[in-house]
Amino acid sequence: MSRIVGECRVGECRVMSRRELLDLMQNISLHITLHSYTLYSLTLHSLLSHSLLSHSLLKKNHSLSQLKTRVKKNLKRGKRAIDYVRRRKRLNLFIKLVVGALLAWALYVQVIAKEDINEIWTTFRNELQGGQIWLLVLVFLLMPVNWSLETVKWKRLVESIEDVPFFRAFSGVLAGVTLSIFTPNRLGEYGGRILVVKPENKISTMVASLVGSFSQLTVLLVAGLAGLSYFVYHKIELDFVVMFVTSVSAVLLSILLIFFYLNVDLCIPVFKKIPYIRRFVKHLEVLNHYSARSLFIVLMFSATRYFVYSFQYYLLLQFFGISVPFLLGMASIALIFFIQTSVPLPPVYGLAVRGNVALKVWGFFATANTLGILSSTFGLWLINVILPALIGMVFISRVNIMQSFGYGEKDKTKTP
Repeated sequence: MSRIVGECRVGECRVMSRRELLDLMQNISLHITLHSYTLYSLTLHSLLSHSLLSHSLLKKNHSLSQLKTRVKKNLKRGKRAIDYVRRRKRLNLFIKLVVGALLAWALYVQVIAKEDINEIWTTFRNELQGGQIWLLVLVFLLMPVNWSLETVKWKRLVESIEDVPFFRAFSGVLAGVTLSIFTPNRLGEYGGRILVVKPENKISTMVASLVGSFSQLTVLLVAGLAGLSYFVYHKIELDFVVMFVTSVSAVLLSILLIFFYLNVDLCIPVFKKIPYIRRFVKHLEVLNHYSARSLFIVLMFSATRYFVYSFQYYLLLQFFGISVPFLLGMASIALIFFIQTSVPLPPVYGLAVRGNVALKVWGFFATANTLGILSSTFGLWLINVILPALIGMVFISRVNIMQSFGYGEKDKTKTP
């Protein structure tokens, strides 16, 4: 078209043929089409780029929003977890303070506030100057022997449930002594021992501990019946028939007790018929793991331990100037333990009962050494109960009580 105009300016304008005109129009149309397509392409590319950028920004903004929401949830969850841990620590500390306060109360009642404590300490100091200190040293040395035998016995009973190392088991036994100071019939012993086993094994461990207590009770009752017969024969004048019936009854009761102990698994079918106990029968299945031979070995450990702390009592009697024949003295001690066991009181009060029973029994020996009798009873309690209880309190202060019952790290992670 520019060529036509140029040609017209120089005066060479001419009429174009039809074909030339059509070719010219096609070229013009092609140029316009290509230009429009290029513009359309550039515009579409720009729109698409802007759309993708906006989508990316929206996606990023959505991700940031989700991230913020997730962070807020995690912060709230973390705060709840921290509060959960703090509550557990406070409860753990509170339990330990309560146990420590009850132990301090027991010590105050029986040691500091005891009516005749000054006379007992005076007697003790006087006997220390009498050259019989080796008897007292021997009593102290037998104390860890006593509780080690109890530990070995208990460890043997729970080995089918959980393998507890000796020193950990020993700590649990002493912790049980601490809790038994202020619980009726020494029930706290079970609470201390389950602190050293896994949460899922606690009920089965309590069942095993009951078997150990039953073995110790069997020995105590059998020895008490034998001691009663021997004591009555030597100190109380009875008709021969009465004495014979008493002795035979003691023997039959002893045999019956030992039979029930060696067949302790027979209680499972009985408990299955009791509605309120039936659901706990599955925990009694541990009784099926004990053979008569293993139960007899446990019974021998109980008998050895019984002899050890009875001998400790006898040595204390000698230390405080009460001289009695060995067999009659051991029989009298068995009788005192037998009578004292029939009164289900905490040791903090059982000491007073044992003291009164001891005064009655040793009164048959025509001794006027009342302070010596009370000092022997008090000394045995102090060495065999209070000292182990103080050591057990050290263990309780270090253990995480809540975690030992399953409220540990796993629960923290599950806190909603």
